[in-house]
Amino acid sequence: MKKIILILGGALLLLVLYKTVGSSLPEYNPERSYVNLETEILEAFILAKDSATIELSEGHFLFSQSLSMDGKKHITIRGKGMDKTVLSFKGQTKGAEGILITNCNYFTIEDLTIEDAVGDNLKISESKNVTIRNVRTAWTGAISTQNGAYGIYPVLTKNLLIEGCEAIGASDAGIYVGQSKNVVVRNNRAFYNVAGIESENSTGVEIYENDIYENTSGLLIFNLPKLTLYGKNITAYNNRIYNNNIENFGVKGSIISGVPKGTGVIIMATQDVNFYNNTIEDHVTNNLSVVSYLVFAAEEEAEAIINQSIQDRGIRAVETDYESDTAYNPYPGNVSIHNNIFKNKFWFPTLSNEYGWLMLFKNKATIPDVVYDGILPDGASLQDDEHKICIGDNGTFNFVFMDASHDFDAFSNDVSPYTCTLDL
Repeated sequence: MKKIILILGGALLLLVLYKTVGSSLPEYNPERSYVNLETEILEAFILAKDSATIELSEGHFLFSQSLSMDGKKHITIRGKGMDKTVLSFKGQTKGAEGILITNCNYFTIEDLTIEDAVGDNLKISESKNVTIRNVRTAWTGAISTQNGAYGIYPVLTKNLLIEGCEAIGASDAGIYVGQSKNVVVRNNRAFYNVAGIESENSTGVEIYENDIYENTSGLLIFNLPKLTLYGKNITAYNNRIYNNNIENFGVKGSIISGVPKGTGVIIMATQDVNFYNNTIEDHVTNNLSVVSYLVFAAEEEAEAIINQSIQDRGIRAVETDYESDTAYNPYPGNVSIHNNIFKNKFWFPTLSNEYGWLMLFKNKATIPDVVYDGILPDGASLQDDEHKICIGDNGTFNFVFMDASHDFDAFSNDVSPYTCTLDL
């Protein structure tokens, strides 16, 4: 009896510590000295002809409205470097995005910083052959739910390269690729975001050599319902994903607000994912999880999600009626996880979310490296090709099969049913 009391007392003490320690959000406070060249730069965007190069000089420039461009070809926007050319939208009164590019072909933006837009810092939509290189996007000051949703936000694009960029302070994803085809995301850094890097409903995506740290969650590979494209054929390798443990500051009711802090990687409802040669370490919930969309749709708060402010900000909410999208597959499948390195300096799971409590009582208080929720459609099995999860040689790691669809009755650490290979 005394032993039980000591254990419960220790658990309560740890809960108090988790609620009080590390709950503050980080700040990003670069020094700025603004120069007013708004009229000249606005005119350069408005008057740009096809095949133009807009050269932006060194300096910190303040804007009251969005910079936009539509329907152009072979355009380059170039600064003098991320630390030298800064476009700030602090105090913006017109428009939502910092820079908005639509319907462009062969578009390049490079060597500059975009800060403090009301909405997304850089949005590129319905464009082809796009390069985003050495661009930093950030929200300054204390990290906040009021920050824009996306730092770098290409959507509905084809043939996209994002390289050498930095993303800081987004209330959804720092670097986000949505409903796009033929994408490369490489050699970037993302920190102080809710999600560091996210591939959502995109196909033919390579994500490699990125540093993703000090976000709520590091790398998200998601498929969501009711969109124009469903993602598959995602390859992620040679990424360093670590210490993503900050509090979730996403807008309540958004899909991202349901992501627990301390999750390194989430592969959700996506098919044909090859995840290998990555280093994932030091997360208080888990290093990597493979889950179905049902995990998010089943949240108790999902019924109260109809929130106009979410729609106004262009943020994805949880769809409780996802089954009405008959083309959507809410289950992950053909996922290969092999030759990765998993480490953890934390020895006890967080008690700030239900997953941590589950691991406390069901997983011998061990933070898992690889978690599979085990949710499958009725009548399906792991032997079905479309639902296979293969976990190869990842050194020493802790595996958890949650059996979430049966109240964790068959919760297990046995990885042998998932020891297989896929030709991806």
